[in-house]
Amino acid sequence: MRIGFSVPQFGPFADPDRSAAMCTALEALGCHSLWVGDRLLSPLTPPDGYASGGPMPVRYGTHLDPLLALGLAASVTERVRLGSSTLNVLWQPPLVLARALTTLDLISRGRLDVGIGLGWMREEYQATGVPWQGRGARLEETLDVLDAVWCGDPVVHTGRLWTIPESTVLPKPRQGPRPPILLGGFTPPALERVGRRADGWLAASMPVPYLDGLWAVAVEAAERAGRDPAGLRRVFRVNPEVTTVEADSSEIHHRGTVRQICDHLRVMCGSATDEVLVDLQLTTDSPEEFLDLAAAFTAELTGP
Repeated sequence: MRIGFSVPQFGPFADPDRSAAMCTALEALGCHSLWVGDRLLSPLTPPDGYASGGPMPVRYGTHLDPLLALGLAASVTERVRLGSSTLNVLWQPPLVLARALTTLDLISRGRLDVGIGLGWMREEYQATGVPWQGRGARLEETLDVLDAVWCGDPVVHTGRLWTIPESTVLPKPRQGPRPPILLGGFTPPALERVGRRADGWLAASMPVPYLDGLWAVAVEAAERAGRDPAGLRRVFRVNPEVTTVEADSSEIHHRGTVRQICDHLRVMCGSATDEVLVDLQLTTDSPEEFLDLAAAFTAELTGP
């Protein structure tokens, strides 16, 4: 099992100097990866589709740009993989996005994992002027453009939304033929796309029967596409609510003691390539508390 943590970028952690120092400290703990999130705004009224049905956490209204935060993390680390979980890619043209991601892969010397999602908040789509309807088709063509830019020479693309005339687009990413692409989502169409097109799935800590049902969709899709499902990675995000006393067993996929949450994560991880992403930005309020809890999760997940 590989262990990752969130890049500090939200709420009290949305300070470049603080984030940089914490990224250095997290790498020193021995983690495998660091991951950014992507939020544009935090509506004052409960947004449509928010999981709890109530207001979003206030600290989501204060945030660093995910790609710039990754660049900052790349500049102060040497070893860890750097990813996005998830980057809402439909808010910018894919050619512009490809240029930024290529630059990040070069800055990090080939440590970039491109984690892509559609997002779930209509308000963010409205604010960026991107249609809510047709998101799946828009993502499919975005992936086509990324492949064309990263793998084509010359680059050319003709699609329903975007056209790139035969062109030179250099440099290419350091990782060949392109950085790994991991896709988020928790619906059968999303998992079908993971199996058919991606290098892995940006998942979440969840009850195991639910996980097994979703993952079976990706496995079947990979096999139909002539791909080996054993080559697909899985990254299980958890935004833990850490308690000092044991929680009910029905809650331990997101709430409980450090040991309870880690025990559940170990059950979910079925191969050496599976990874957990522990996001402590809603759990802690200071760098010291964040790093202490990160050390506790690392010790529990790597211990005997």
